[in-house]
Amino acid sequence: MYIVIVGAGKLGAQLSELLSSKDNNVALVDINNNALLKASSNMDLLTVNASGLSLSVLQELNVHKADVLIAVTSSDELNMLIATLAKKTGCKRVIARIRNPEHTEQLDFLKLNLNIDYVSNPELEISKEIYKSLFKNEGVNTEDFAKGKVIMSELKVTDKSLLVDRSIKDMNLPKKMLIVAIHRDSNIIIPHGESIVRRGDLLYLIGVKDEVNDFTKNNGVTVQPKAVKRVMIIGGGKAAFYLTKTLLRNEVAVKVIERDKERCKYLAQEFKKALIIHGDATDINLLMEENISDMDSVVLLTGFDEENILLSMVAKKQNVSKIITKVSRSNYVNIIEQLGIELAINPILITASGIMRYIYGGKILSITMLLGGQAEVLEIIAEENSKIINKPLYQTGLPAGIMVGAVVKNGKILIPDGNMIIESGNRVIVFCLKEETGRIDEFFYKNKRGFLNELWSGSKSNR
Repeated sequence: MYIVIVGAGKLGAQLSELLSSKDNNVALVDINNNALLKASSNMDLLTVNASGLSLSVLQELNVHKADVLIAVTSSDELNMLIATLAKKTGCKRVIARIRNPEHTEQLDFLKLNLNIDYVSNPELEISKEIYKSLFKNEGVNTEDFAKGKVIMSELKVTDKSLLVDRSIKDMNLPKKMLIVAIHRDSNIIIPHGESIVRRGDLLYLIGVKDEVNDFTKNNGVTVQPKAVKRVMIIGGGKAAFYLTKTLLRNEVAVKVIERDKERCKYLAQEFKKALIIHGDATDINLLMEENISDMDSVVLLTGFDEENILLSMVAKKQNVSKIITKVSRSNYVNIIEQLGIELAINPILITASGIMRYIYGGKILSITMLLGGQAEVLEIIAEENSKIINKPLYQTGLPAGIMVGAVVKNGKILIPDGNMIIESGNRVIVFCLKEETGRIDEFFYKNKRGFLNELWSGSKSNR
């Protein structure tokens, strides 16, 4: 598959890494040569030091033969123009990152009249993820698969947990639940029956919702959600705008602290029911004056990862029960966990997941990236004639880094063992370590070159 990415920032670099496999041809375009060198240092792709808005550059790149163009520069307007220009010159599908709330109100109009196939709005996606996290069960972070029939939960093993120092084979696991991974000391372990669970481990559970919740409840973790009625947001950018709008709509009291005076005026005009405070949140006295300890949740959304982490520690010291921290650098995720902060939101991974779902054209139904991209959980429709079907799992040769967590057959949820036989058309929820993602194609798609290339071949035959 031929993919053109315009913009070599954090998102462009992440997409380049995800898409630049040996079976895909990726061109990365940016006017900043240093950004190109940094992004391409460990990847096999073509870099072009030029403006993506240049028609001659797009023509030299044969964008009319491209399967997808992704415009992710820092400018909404530039992204829209690049995507429209590429579509006009014959590119099959175009994606534009559009972040401005003013544009969000007219996305349907823009997509229709500018011929943009998919719009990515990172801040809106972040706000949705944060809102979902605010009202998740206490102590258990979950993701839904198979239209809500299957969930994946992250379960922190505390001192009070009955799982400490027990092997998996000695646990009374529910029939419709599986422990697919253990995160310990910055490492991911694919467990087996003899694996011992330790205090501080983060367990990844996949199974039927009721059974997963019962398991966590019986092992010392409450699953009753705590009411969130008061939220402090530190940082008044676009993500804070979307989150405040959603929280107010759901009758949650919102307090926003922002250091830019003009931005405060704008937010105050937009949100009459929110308390907008002009000030520097790194001033601990200000946080104390604004009663940070009385908040049900504190959400850190400044533009600086280090500041967000520091303020998270302040909130933790004030016994705030739910702290959500935005970090753009994936390598900070482990630091945050070591500091005891429960939830970090990475906007790059969230945005990349949405774009990847669209590019995959429905064959990958969902992607959840974990631990700063160290692992993924994918929901896949098993294809006819692929390696994974019509034989017991133990005979398929799946590597240790790929684990089938659940299978949906005829609407029934099955937790697999080595003797399970997956059939064509089954929904399969797969846990996969980053280093093994390149082998997903080999087992789940009939064309070993990969589903992206299959889409490309299909498009060429229709020309």
